[in-house]
Parts: sequence; C-alpha cells; structure tokens
Amino acid sequence: MATVNTAWDHVSGNIFKTWVIMFLFSIFTVAVIYVIARGFGYGEMGGLGIVGVALIMAGVMNLVSYYWSDKIVLGISGAKQLAKKDNPEVYRIVENLCIAAGLPTPRIYIIEDSATNAFATGRDPKHAAICFTSGILDKLNKQELEGVTAHELSHVGNRDTLVMAVVSVLVGTIALLSDFFLRSMFFGGRDRESKNNTIFIVLAIVAAILAPIVAVLIQLAVSRRREFLADASGVLLTRYPQGLASALQKISSDKEPLEAANRGTAHLYIINPLKGQEAKAWLAGLFNTHPPIEARIKALREMEGKI
Repeated sequence: MATVNTAWDHVSGNIFKTWVIMFLFSIFTVAVIYVIARGFGYGEMGGLGIVGVALIMAGVMNLVSYYWSDKIVLGISGAKQLAKKDNPEVYRIVENLCIAAGLPTPRIYIIEDSATNAFATGRDPKHAAICFTSGILDKLNKQELEGVTAHELSHVGNRDTLVMAVVSVLVGTIALLSDFFLRSMFFGGRDRESKNNTIFIVLAIVAAILAPIVAVLIQLAVSRRREFLADASGVLLTRYPQGLASALQKISSDKEPLEAANRGTAHLYIINPLKGQEAKAWLAGLFNTHPPIEARIKALREMEGKI
C-alpha cells in the first residue's frame, strides 16, 4: 500500500474519514433514538415518529447554534476586536492568506493572555472571526504565525464550525433522551405496553447508559480528524509545513494554561488550552479534543517538499 505523504493526500484522506464518521454517527443517533422510543412503549411507527420529532428538534437547535455560537464563544472568551491600526502586521498576514484561500477577510480578535493559542469561529466564511492570544502574537515569528493563521482559516473554509455544531447537537440530543428515559424508569413512568416490551426495555436501558459515552467519543474523534484536516489544508496555503510544525512545537511547549478557555470551548483552539489535562495512554487518548502533537508534527514533516 502506498504511503500517504502529500498535503493533498492528507486533505482528501481526512475529508473522507470525517464524513464516514459523520455518516455512521447519524445512523447511530437514529438507532439510539428508535430503541429508546420503543423502550418507552411506542410501537414501530410510533418509534419512527419519535425519531422524526427528535431530528427536527436537533435541526432547530443546530439553527440556533449556527447563528449565535460565534458571539457566545467570543463573549465568554473575553475577546476584543483588533483594529488594523493596532497591529497592521497581523492584518497583512490574515489578508494575504485570505487572498490565497479565496476567503473574505474575517474579523480579527485578541485575548489579552500570555498563553499561546488561537481559534476560529463563525457560521460561514462571510461571518467568520479569527482570534489570537496576545501571547501567541508575541512569541511566534512571522512564518510560525502564518502557519497558525492558515490552520485557522482552513477551519473557516472547511466549515468546521458547522460540522462540530451538528455533532454537538446530536450528542446533546442523545444525552437528553437517555437521561429522560433512565429517570422515567427510576420513577416508574412506563405504560403497560412498555412493560410487556421486555426486549426493547433492556436494549433501551443499555443504550441510555452507553450511548452518551459513545456519542462523546465520536464527537471527539471528529474534532481530532478536523484538526488534521486543518493542518493539511493550512499547508496548502503557506506551502511551508515547517512553519506550522514549529508553531505547534512552541505552543505545546508553553505550559501556561489559557484562563479564558473551558471544556466547552477547548476543542476550538489550535492546541488544547487546558494544559496538563491531555491524556497520553491510547485508551485515555480517545477522550482528547486534539490529536497528539507528535502525530500532527509527523504528518507535517511528511509533507515537506511534496506539496
């Protein structure tokens, strides 16, 4: 089997893997909702009806997330919009890379924190924002900052905010229905039909316990895959893998946690901002929001001279 080396190979490979995961996750979500609905005592058609209602509700929540998530994230992060006169060099870097990517220039924000990190948000390229910490602007050189900026702009171009919003809502839907079912079982809120439906009750109990855990694992797997994709897509903009590789090395070596970050926003950043909480073991690593730095740098090294 040929080795995947070029940036184009990494991009296409990661896109394919992401959509395979998303497809399987959609099937998993429908199956879990159907089993829980049958556990509540609904018949076959009733179970399918509950699936339809749940997916419509998920769609509404996705719509709300789609339009308001960027404002919420920037607000809780304490980010302030950066004027061009305040840092013209950063604006030039962002504008030049946007021209290369064919993207409109996003709003640029800064978080006054000496920790090194950055993230992008926004529902689409026309309503995007890219945010840097003051620490990353101070500590990275121009080529490293270009690598980071290209990575974040790739998240915008690849619609990663939309992808992760959809995944997050599906995870929340599964968790909500699972919790509701377990509570109804505990308080005896079942009708006669559901009591006679022993097989589906047992399956629903198992699904209600395990499905939220599996859903979170899938969510994190999608997050890690999109980071690999943004790395490869960013390299196609800068044509210089070493810039991003060096930036990732510096950011990961900075042990200062970002005070404005929390578990709800950690997946947005280029590297997990909750320093010291990354799991190293393979099994524990399934719960990481980001791929191992070593794996990301290795993939970038493979792209050198092969773009």
